[in-house]
Formats: sequence, C-alpha cells, structure tokens
Amino acid sequence: MAILVNPLPLKGKTVLITGASRRIGACTARFLHGAGAHLALHYRKDQEGAQALAAELEREGPGSVRCYGADLREVAALEAMVAAVVADFGGLDALVNNASSFFPTPLGSIDEAAWDDLVGSNFKAPLFLSQAVAPHLRQRQGVIVNITDVHAERPLAGYALYSAAKGALLTLTRALAQELGPEVRVNAVAPGAILWPEDGQFADPERQAIVDHSLLKREGSPEDIARAVRFLLAEAPYVTGQVINVDGGRTAHL
Repeated sequence: MAILVNPLPLKGKTVLITGASRRIGACTARFLHGAGAHLALHYRKDQEGAQALAAELEREGPGSVRCYGADLREVAALEAMVAAVVADFGGLDALVNNASSFFPTPLGSIDEAAWDDLVGSNFKAPLFLSQAVAPHLRQRQGVIVNITDVHAERPLAGYALYSAAKGALLTLTRALAQELGPEVRVNAVAPGAILWPEDGQFADPERQAIVDHSLLKREGSPEDIARAVRFLLAEAPYVTGQVINVDGGRTAHL
C-alpha cells in the first residue's frame, strides 16, 4: 500500500521562533516555512538579519512572515510580542524557544550580569514566553519545542551557569508537558557539535576532540536540528515530554 506524504504538513499553522535571524534559528525558519508554516520571527538586536530572512521567505509566500523585536529577558516585552503575533496572524499554533546566550563562567568569576544573561535567555525567557502563549496554544492543540543542549544533563567544564540554565530548561520541558497536556505537546531538541561559537571559545584541537568523541566522528549541521524540530511539530502527535539528542551519538558514551 502506498504511503502518502504530506509535502506541507504545517500549512495554515503559525509558529513563533525566538532568535530566528541567523544560525540554527534561521535554518529552522526556512525548514518550517518550507513545510507550509506562517512564521513570527523574533530577534533581539539583529533586525537587519531578521528582515532579510523574512524578505527571502516572503518571495515564496507573500504575507506569511513577520518580524518582532524584543528583549526576551523582559517579561512585559514577551507578553506584548505574543499579543502582537496573535493579532497579526489571528492565533498561534507553536513556539520554538531557540534564542540562547553561551559563554564560559568559571567558578569564582560568576556575577549577576552573567546570571541575568545566561539564565535570562536560556530559562527565564522560555518559561515566561511559554506561559504567555499557553492559552493560545491550548485553543489549537499546539506545540512547544525547546532547544536545550547535550550539556543540560552532562555539564561542560567551565560552563557551570550555562549548563545549569539548560538543565533547568530540560526540566521545564517535562514540567510543561505535564502542565499543558493533553491539549499542548512540549518537547526538546538537544544539539551536540552543530555550530561552534563565533568568538573563538573553542580552539581547533578542542573542537576536534569533541567531534572525535562522537560515534559518527563528524560535526552536525543546523539542518539536523531543523529536521528534528519539524518532526516534533508536524509528525509526532503522540510524543510529549521528550528530548531528542541530535549529537552524532556523543551522549551515548559522554
């Protein structure tokens, strides 16, 4: 018997993606738009990048993409953004909590600025944004996907605060699945070695050691994360409270 594959499984769905102007966020936006979704692209500072991506996608589907600037660490800004998205699109079907800060915080050097940045972007923002979108997602049997990290469960040396914040997001994923079910599904995707920081945090030998420790012995790509997000949004109606590690098998023996 032939299996029919829907080429546009997200047609008519509206998805809000945080940190969508570049890197994994932009790649995810392209994949979801290609699956038929209407997109609300959040950015914090990179308005130019977000608008360029929106213009690119709008050429394929006029009226299907809008941009929203907000500092995710400000709860009032989150609520205002959600209200604007719902007003513009007439509702909301999914949230992808992708925006994230990442930098080292060796013990003894951690201060409140680092706390506000790392915990604010990786835990506080997803929590309050999920709370803001919950009533709208409940109306549409919606979905939340959080982008965590393999180090949420296995902390990275020198990155205690980041690892703890991602660990909190992982726990939040499971807690929200309990709180919002059965109407809303909540899952997470945990990347491994996908894109390296652009500020040179890892020297080439360190990068190679990380890759060598994975079972597939190679780096992943933003497309690998985007495919997992699309799967959880469009093709996993019986999956909630789960984490997909997209890491080349690294966590199998980390």
